[in-house]
Amino acid sequence: MSFPKDFLWGASSAAYQIEGAYRDDGRKDSIWDHFTHEPGHIAHGETGDVACDHYHRFREDVALMKEIGLQSYRFSVSWPRVLPDGTGAVNEKGLRFYSDLVDALLEAGIDPMVTLYHWDLPQALYEKGGWKNPESPAWFEEYTRVVARKLFDRVKYWMTFNEPQVFIGLGMQLGVMAPYERNDEETVMQVSRHVFLAHGRAVAALREEAGQPLLIGLAPTGDVYLPESDAPEAVEKAREASFAVLPGGCALGNSWWADPIFRGRFSEDAEAKFGDRLPRFTEEEWALVTQPLDFYGFNIYQGSVHYPISADGYQDYAYQGSPRTALGWNVTPEVMYWASKFLYERYGKPVLITENGMAGMDWVSLDGHVHDMQRIDFLHRYLLSLEKSIDDGIPVLGYCHWSVMDNLEWNSGYDPRFGLIHVDYRTQRRTLKDSACWYAEVIRTNGESLHGGK
Repeated sequence: MSFPKDFLWGASSAAYQIEGAYRDDGRKDSIWDHFTHEPGHIAHGETGDVACDHYHRFREDVALMKEIGLQSYRFSVSWPRVLPDGTGAVNEKGLRFYSDLVDALLEAGIDPMVTLYHWDLPQALYEKGGWKNPESPAWFEEYTRVVARKLFDRVKYWMTFNEPQVFIGLGMQLGVMAPYERNDEETVMQVSRHVFLAHGRAVAALREEAGQPLLIGLAPTGDVYLPESDAPEAVEKAREASFAVLPGGCALGNSWWADPIFRGRFSEDAEAKFGDRLPRFTEEEWALVTQPLDFYGFNIYQGSVHYPISADGYQDYAYQGSPRTALGWNVTPEVMYWASKFLYERYGKPVLITENGMAGMDWVSLDGHVHDMQRIDFLHRYLLSLEKSIDDGIPVLGYCHWSVMDNLEWNSGYDPRFGLIHVDYRTQRRTLKDSACWYAEVIRTNGESLHGGK
């Protein structure tokens, strides 16, 4: 079998990681602008002040996307570029940037996919309590309406939030990402409640403002556990682990966020562990949170295991000298199959792979090219695993490679390179990597080249 004829081949990015121009044309700070300027948070003291200067170079970047043959491009909108104070006065210059970007993408034959929130909460709203403030769902709805009214006539694919597991779980529970807070579980649960309501209000706003039928989802992440074997009991054990809720890290899991949104309730595991401590919603609020979505976006890079680790301390997929990326993430292509399978069987929605890729240590060779053969092998393995899930009848809408270009990898700075396009941050020169040319052929053949062109 093969990938569906209407399968969307694309790539992704996030505003803070690539745009730069952090004070240009009326933009004000996000929490990432604020905290990257504090010592000790980011490798080498680096910031996103300039990043890839995509704000000024987006036409050049779209031309490279067209050269690769991308059919879709997932990007996020910078909230403080559109609403510098988070609410109130609209920054028309910032809003026009996204409108111009959408026009350039459509002219190049590329479907734009908009993510409304990829972690860049306006600093002005953070100073009012951020996601702890009960008014935050209303703030997010206002922002959503501003963006939707500008773009709804040209953008079909929308996502409300990227990885709440990170901006809440790592950012506000474990304190290792902006805003670097450690809060107790009761606070995290109330923050989660506000994010659920913000999601619901945003979905309602998008449907109300739409000038065309929209496809709406969100893009969470989370650990997906690999079964020890294909035996039914091993698969079921991995499935249960993939949707478990952990005390002390409740906001990190898959079911914490997805069950309320897609199933209208917290998971049985969450009810058993937290009981009356769980956030509660009125019937009207539940109706808001559970509005039907069109797909389950998922960011996936590596798998986990739940079965006992051997005496030498290595898991089956992580042995001495086992393959790892430049960030130390394990190379486990089978996770694409199991993630798609588990998520579809539990939530019944088509899956869109919204992020997948590997961090490398790429550089321009003496011949002027970037020979990233490891990335090609990585993608080849993961896409074959994704194809297996499609062959098993799982509806997969598309695949977005992370990322379209090298960029600021949050706390890790600019050292890890995820891009199909190499960026020399000193000169902003772009170079298509070998992986970009390889991916172009995958797209041209709709995946047939994964099998040697058959």
